[in-house]
Amino acid sequence: MPAELVSELRSRAGRRGLSGYVTEAVRHQLAMDGLAEIVASHEEEHGALTEQEVEAARRELFGEENADAVERGAA
Repeated sequence: MPAELVSELRSRAGRRGLSGYVTEAVRHQLAMDGLAEIVASHEEEHGALTEQEVEAARRELFGEENADAVERGAA
């Protein structure tokens, strides 16, 4: 891993430590990979998701007040 990346990770990891930070990042990436697989499987069977379906999923997952922030990449 590049030294500048390790340095930034250490500064952000805080009390979790580098291992805890990396563990959470990997856990998050695995969840996102799983979600991408679910979406791909659904789209293979039913066609592309509509904007309305995506918005409904955001609201279900993140709640009304957080769905707009998620869409903007803030959450």
